[in-house]
Amino acid sequence: VTASYIIAAAITAPAMISLGVPEVAAHMFIFYYAVLSEVSPPTALAPFAASAITGGNPFKTMMMTWKYTLPAFVVPFMFTLDTEDGITLLAYGATSDIVIATVTACLGIVAMVAGVGGWVIGPTNWLERAVLIVAAGFLFYTGTYQDLMGVGLLVVAVGLHWVRIRSGSAGSGGERASPVPDAIA
Repeated sequence: VTASYIIAAAITAPAMISLGVPEVAAHMFIFYYAVLSEVSPPTALAPFAASAITGGNPFKTMMMTWKYTLPAFVVPFMFTLDTEDGITLLAYGATSDIVIATVTACLGIVAMVAGVGGWVIGPTNWLERAVLIVAAGFLFYTGTYQDLMGVGLLVVAVGLHWVRIRSGSAGSGGERASPVPDAIA
């Protein structure tokens, strides 16, 4: 991880800073991706080691790991694309701004996980998944309009899902009946 950070910081940080990304956000972005390099393709050392230990399929394990870490890949963009001052998610700024940025970021991650994973209270259908992913996109980009749109879409998606589950058509999503992935089950 250290070597990945040093190489990327020497090459990438000056370019990011010249594009207007605050220095602390640029370096945190680079460090974050250096850590994530252990679980992401093409190297994916951690999933390959885990599959060797457990006897699982290395490719399935790598893709499942990537699927579950997908929201983590979006977080660095959230604090580099912060429209206010670029670093509210890194706890710089007014307390109210930090709280709002953190809450909307967490809601965005929840929406992304539910949309990609296909599970809220039960299996989701394609429409609910699409609305959840669009809501996550709005919540990841800071701004009052984006936050309101994201929260509104999240409420709509969860509401649609809740109504469908309560009406007894939970299986209409075409998803498996368990949130446990095939690679693990």
